[in-house]
Amino acid sequence: MRRNGAFFIMFCLMCMLIAHPAFGARTSPDGDTNKKQHVAKKKNKTGTAKSVKTAKVKSPKKSAVKKQVVVEKRKPVSLSTPIEPSVGGRGVVSDMRYWSNPDYTRIAVSVDREVQFEYHQLPAIREASVPPRLYIDLKGTHVAPGVKDIPIGDGLLKMARIGQYRADTVRVVLDMESIKDFKIFTFSDPFRIIIDVKGDRREELTKPRETILTPLVPLAPTVKPESVEQKKPPKPVIGKVRRIVVDPGHGGHDPGASGANGGKEKDVVLQIGLKLAKLLRDELGLDVVMTRSTDVFLELQERTAIANKVGADLFVSIHANAALNRNVSGIETYYLNLAKTEKAAQLAAKENGTSLEKVSLLQAVLFDLMANYKLNDSAHLADEVQKALYHKVSGGYAGVKNLGVKQGPFYVLVGATMPSILVETAFLSNEKEEVRLRDAQYQDATAAGIMGGIRAYMSSMK
Repeated sequence: MRRNGAFFIMFCLMCMLIAHPAFGARTSPDGDTNKKQHVAKKKNKTGTAKSVKTAKVKSPKKSAVKKQVVVEKRKPVSLSTPIEPSVGGRGVVSDMRYWSNPDYTRIAVSVDREVQFEYHQLPAIREASVPPRLYIDLKGTHVAPGVKDIPIGDGLLKMARIGQYRADTVRVVLDMESIKDFKIFTFSDPFRIIIDVKGDRREELTKPRETILTPLVPLAPTVKPESVEQKKPPKPVIGKVRRIVVDPGHGGHDPGASGANGGKEKDVVLQIGLKLAKLLRDELGLDVVMTRSTDVFLELQERTAIANKVGADLFVSIHANAALNRNVSGIETYYLNLAKTEKAAQLAAKENGTSLEKVSLLQAVLFDLMANYKLNDSAHLADEVQKALYHKVSGGYAGVKNLGVKQGPFYVLVGATMPSILVETAFLSNEKEEVRLRDAQYQDATAAGIMGGIRAYMSSMK
């Protein structure tokens, strides 16, 4: 009896040991969260102490370290030949790029079609010197040859790694260093997964600099340098606005809207943008960066990323409007928000290069995206620019209509960390306004009007 009682007590102790939390959920450093492991699932017939020791995990941390070695040694599947979009009905991850400064990093992963994905954030493993990570799994995809890991080292991210995690899954891993927040969202046509990582904004980004920041795209015309005696120094800037990004819409193979007489949006807005940049430098003494100063194509996520990268205080995107009704005309200015009208949603679809259905999907996630967006400041900037632009243009041209300030879900404004607006200068689809948009004097008036609105906004911020 005593021997039977001792065995009964040992059996109870073994049951308690099996139920210990050490046998609970474990997380792989670069993998999925595993479900709880139960020794009973091994179908051990003997139930001896030896079988329990085999399944026992001494500590979750050591288990994680062990799995880290396995995952890190996994090499991406070698793809000997390029995978065409139609092969196996799977998406092709064709590109991974980034833009960064000490308080902001944007990663863009391009896929040739819309795919499902999921993401997880994992803590650091100090014992193995493994940093905290964020990983994204793209289901039903292959990574194209030539898409490689990106060393970043900007204080927020150490590296962005990409590889064929499984036969049908591409995994992107971001090794984090010090971040405050991150957001993940998608753009359409082409499909892109955007990861915005943010840290604490550093004061030196908005301090005046002795030299003007070199534009990321070199200015097209080469102007003969003037002598020091002939050129007047720019007026000193007083206020919070010191650097502004001017973004002429479209460009390259993307002409934007087109007029009946051959006018192209990409051309007229580039001319207005160049004139505006000169006025902002000469009249307001601002440090100006242009997203493009020649006829080149930039993806929408790159434009806002440039503004964030250079630590801009304002972002102004310049466009020309279009409507099916060729009698529609006028000036309107937008800021990022939910579209309140069908017309605003249609315009957003045009400027986004996508469909109304995709605009509706973007609106569904806009609330989260705008959590830290400067909504009130953007609305204020849009109001000042709209008033000044209409006043300037209507003073020299008859019949100009003030269509007011509106809001809409524009890709080009998503993720901006500064007040941002989109100006629709006139309608290329209207014959009279097409002629005006192609006229140098009208372009001068438009640039001067936008500059006047920015000056009014700056004065109100003192």
